[in-house]
Amino acid sequence: MQKPEKSREVPAYMVSSVDRALRLIQMLRDEGELRLRTAARDLGVAESTVHRLKSMLVFHGFAVQDESKAYRPGLALGVGPVGLSWTRQLRDVAVPHLELLSNRTGETANLVVRVGTKIHFLWSQEGNRTLRIVSRMGAVLPASTSAGGKALLADLPDEMLHRLYQGTGAAAMGDALNDRDLAALLRELKACRRNGFATTNQQTEKGVSAVAVPLRDASGRAIASMSLSAPSARFAELLVPESIQLIMASRHDLQNDVAALGL
Repeated sequence: MQKPEKSREVPAYMVSSVDRALRLIQMLRDEGELRLRTAARDLGVAESTVHRLKSMLVFHGFAVQDESKAYRPGLALGVGPVGLSWTRQLRDVAVPHLELLSNRTGETANLVVRVGTKIHFLWSQEGNRTLRIVSRMGAVLPASTSAGGKALLADLPDEMLHRLYQGTGAAAMGDALNDRDLAALLRELKACRRNGFATTNQQTEKGVSAVAVPLRDASGRAIASMSLSAPSARFAELLVPESIQLIMASRHDLQNDVAALGL
C-alpha cells in the first residue's frame, strides 16, 4: 500500500499572487472551464487581478482561451480536468451544506469527486476548532486510501474494481494494487457498503483521519462524497453516533437539492 503523506501545512509566509495563480490552476483542472467574473468571485479579488493572472497562465501554457472568451486547461496542466459539466453546479449547491456541517461539528467538511483512481477536492470548509485540518480544496489524493474515495469506490462492483486497479491503465498511472492489497481493499469496501460510510485514519496523510458518505443522484448512483476531516487524535469522535447522524442528515439535505437541479 502507498505510504501516507505528511499532512499539508499552511506556509508561514504566504505569497498571495502565487497562491491565487495556483488556485486558478486547480480550478481549471477540476472544472475544465473558467470565466473571469466567476474566478474573481471565488478568489475574492477584482476581475482585473484575475485577468493579469490568467494572462500569465496562458503565457506559460497552463490555460488557453477559446472563442467564447472562457479559459480552459492548457497542455502544461499535467493532471487533466475532472471533465464533468456539472461540477460547478454541484459545488455551488453543496457549499451551504458543508458550511453548516462544519459549524455543527467543528471539523473540516469536504466535497470530493472521483476521477479514475484519484479523488479531487472540489470544496473544503475549514473547521472552527483551534487544532483542525486545513482546507483540502484543489487537492488530489488516492481514492483507495481516502475516506471520500472509498465511499465512492464502494459503489462499484468488484469486477470493475479489479479492472481499475489491476488493468493496464492502473500500471501506467502507478496505482496498480497487487492481489493482497486489492483483497484488503475489497474487504474494506464491503464494510463500507454494510455501514453506509467509509473511514480512514492516517492512511493517506499522517495525523489526518476522516469519515465520508456517498452523495447520490436521483437514480441512486454515487456522483460525489461528503467527508469530515479531523486530526487523528479525534478519530474516535468522528465515529460517535451523533457525528454520523450529522453527516448523514447533511447528505440527505444536499441530495434533495441535487435532485431538484436534475444533476
